[in-house]
Amino acid sequence: MSDPAKVRRHAERVRELVASVVRTQIKDPRLGMITITDARITADLRDATVFYTVLGDATEQASTAAALESAKGLLRSTVGKALGLRHSPTLTFVLDNVQDQVKHIDDLLAVARSADAEVQRRAASAEYAGEAQPYKLDEDEDEDDEDGPDDEDEPAADAGDRR
Repeated sequence: MSDPAKVRRHAERVRELVASVVRTQIKDPRLGMITITDARITADLRDATVFYTVLGDATEQASTAAALESAKGLLRSTVGKALGLRHSPTLTFVLDNVQDQVKHIDDLLAVARSADAEVQRRAASAEYAGEAQPYKLDEDEDEDDEDGPDDEDEPAADAGDRR
């Protein structure tokens, strides 16, 4: 098994190489406004997954995916030569749907905010079901604790009287 730091370095290098080749060498008109966001490589350095985003609608995303698939050979040979590995890693391109996830999380947060506001609104007009202080307080015991023993008829227990 490879060193995790080495795997991370190779993954970062794959991301940089793919981004550079896409920007400079691929002249496919189907390629849209693409950003290479991340790359991950397996521990045996045989398979690399490259994540990308495309600015545009679903048709532009589909055409960009087709352009990347057709340029996969060029990208794989460039990555293999630059990394200097015995085997060039196979490249898999995955559309990174970060924007969809961000929108979903924002929607969830908006629902949570509205639920919190509803709870606050209900709490402002809420009243106690019974008394404000539901526990009975024995006021006589509180006064006795402050004064000491009330009964003067009984002598205080002496520590020496225990048998």
